Amino acid sequence: MTEQFDGLTPGVWTLDPAHTSASFTVRHAGISKARGQFADVEGTLTVGEGQDVSFKAVMKTASIGTGNEDRDNHLRSGDFFDAETFPEITFVSTKVEGDELHGELTIRDTTRPVVLDFAYEGAATDPFGVYRAGFTGETTISRKEFGLTWNAALETGGVLVSDDVHISIEAEFTAPTAA
Repeated sequence: MTEQFDGLTPGVWTLDPAHTSASFTVRHAGISKARGQFADVEGTLTVGEGQDVSFKAVMKTASIGTGNEDRDNHLRSGDFFDAETFPEITFVSTKVEGDELHGELTIRDTTRPVVLDFAYEGAATDPFGVYRAGFTGETTISRKEFGLTWNAALETGGVLVSDDVHISIEAEFTAPTAA
């Protein structure tokens, strides 16, 4: 086993949505940032006998929240995520290379490779006897590459919503239970 993933036992680990955050930040009007997150997330971490690891995550687009109901409804609409037609955003890892997690991100039926700055934060048993592992990841994507092209021109020049979207993941997984 590599030291990079000390403490991970083989098997399929389950994402703990109560201790996971899938959030994003985007420039708004060129002068500030709008933030949001997906409340409904699911996922797995698969640890092989050779300590190879792979991740799969699903975020429900209807669960997007930014703290502003009008903006949330706009993001769920056909202008952005089209939550009725495309109810999920998925990420499937393809490899871990040092402190980078490579994978395929799918938004609105468009799949593109992405690379996250990635860290294994360690593993520990909580006070209730549940063995957990934590990971963090960050990347920036072009929303236009995923078909999220809506925008509005500003009177002063520029556009309302930047193309670059910063994504930040803090994930906690629970270990497989003994058979």
